[in-house]
Amino acid sequence: MANKWVLYVLGALRRHDRPMRFSELRRLLDGITQKMLTQTLRALERDGLVHRTVYPTVPPRVEYGLTDLGVEAGQLTSAIGAWSVVHAQQILTARQNFDEQAATAPEPLR
Repeated sequence: MANKWVLYVLGALRRHDRPMRFSELRRLLDGITQKMLTQTLRALERDGLVHRTVYPTVPPRVEYGLTDLGVEAGQLTSAIGAWSVVHAQQILTARQNFDEQAATAPEPLR
């Protein structure tokens, strides 16, 4: 969950509430490379958050959907996102105060 794309992929799958094809996800997630999307989906599948379904067609059709564990993780990340929106101004104020204090801190003696 440390990769920013993990949160975007989980969010996209959760928001659309249905399995999605690789190309759909790639179009939806502006800026992600094919390699990064592949790596992210593999990591999510390995962690049990996403399931991959391959349909025996020519060419093969592959869809990705959330597992129950992935749905639960999506709920947690949504809660963190909602908390961040509510507290964004407090966070920005704290950052500004910290930066101002750091700028006015005395220089260490050498």
